Amino acid sequence: MSQSSASPFHLLAPPYTELLPLGEDENFPRSPRTLRGVALVWRMASGHRPGHLARASGRPGGLALIAILPPSERVVQFHDRVLEVLEEARPLAVLPHHPREEVRELRSLLRKEPEKPGGEFLDFLQWRGLALDQETRRIVYRTMELSAELRTLGALARGVYLSRRALGRRFQQRGLPVPSHWLQFCRLLRVLYQLQNTQRPLSVIARSLGYPDGFTLSNQMERRVGVRPSVVRERLGWEWFAEAWLRKEWEDGGLTRPLRGYDSQFTGELRRQRAGIPGKPHVAVPEQLARLSNGEEQADGTSGTSEAERSGAAA
Repeated sequence: MSQSSASPFHLLAPPYTELLPLGEDENFPRSPRTLRGVALVWRMASGHRPGHLARASGRPGGLALIAILPPSERVVQFHDRVLEVLEEARPLAVLPHHPREEVRELRSLLRKEPEKPGGEFLDFLQWRGLALDQETRRIVYRTMELSAELRTLGALARGVYLSRRALGRRFQQRGLPVPSHWLQFCRLLRVLYQLQNTQRPLSVIARSLGYPDGFTLSNQMERRVGVRPSVVRERLGWEWFAEAWLRKEWEDGGLTRPLRGYDSQFTGELRRQRAGIPGKPHVAVPEQLARLSNGEEQADGTSGTSEAERSGAAA
């Protein structure tokens, strides 16, 4: 991989022990499997040109951004440019300048549950290009709040003061996943926070969040998002999980509005996949990430739960 010192960008990837430099001439990985749990770290003291802002704001969906500010005297000098980063690049966190960042601190930022998960999720959808009207935003935000206690579509409809038919029609007309899938995803997002911030067995987490057992929870997560709890526990952050859900809905036909980055090339790839036509090879990616993708293919290549999950379900 290029070791260009001019690049201010680094990747923080599992097992989160070091920052991997991303050269100016290197592409972001295109495979969503490779990006699971990966964050982009932008050391703005090393570069904050307009091209860098475009690269950060145009990064693939699910790749969380952690921006590290220049020294205080330079923050004042580049005040307007820093504001552009906040507005256009939607960073997960903005940290003050430090000569040497602690990877442990960056790792804790990834696993931290947002103070307002509903608002953060809506901001993420907006950044991904999925602009929702005000009433639909209200319903999604309310769904996130109610997901702590509600289990059924009927209960959700009552919670947002709409009939089940009216609620379903609203989402269908806007090319969005059906309301029950939003509720299921919001519940699974709560599972993610538990998996990444506690060492509780899957069976305990499942029962605390209204699932009968760990096996049912694992199957639900795999069906709706395409991953297993064992992967979620090891790959930190929630943005990649949200992106995986949106992509799964898109591939299954539940989401018909293309997101930012779901361009004609990507849409064409999906159509070729559905028709069984081989696609074009992916662009080259940083070699450190290639081994992560290959390792996950082996660890997550089965349709069943892991041994640890089965043990948790039986506990």
